[in-house]
Amino acid sequence: MSYYRHHIFFCLNQRDNGQACCAQQGAQAAFDHCKAQVKAAGLAGPGGVRVNKAGCLDRCAGAPVAVVYPEGTWYTFVDTADIDEIVESHLRGGRPVERLKLAPEVGR
Repeated sequence: MSYYRHHIFFCLNQRDNGQACCAQQGAQAAFDHCKAQVKAAGLAGPGGVRVNKAGCLDRCAGAPVAVVYPEGTWYTFVDTADIDEIVESHLRGGRPVERLKLAPEVGR
């Protein structure tokens, strides 16, 4: 078994050249909300879930984005309700949220 059951990385990259980026789409607030929800649900820590910040994940066109490992499930999201659904369904229940999955062809 891995040290963490799930690892979720949120892209918090800020681009200064005017290109689309996760920071412009509320990624920090989503990260903060996810971290609080994971902790409140008792999922944080060894054997559970780790919520991490990441630099550019190179999927800017789908901003904001997050990825859950070990599955490698990529998500895009709009608001805290989407984050709550990812926490409850995927991080707690092990069921990816199909409607929030980032299409595989979405890149930079």
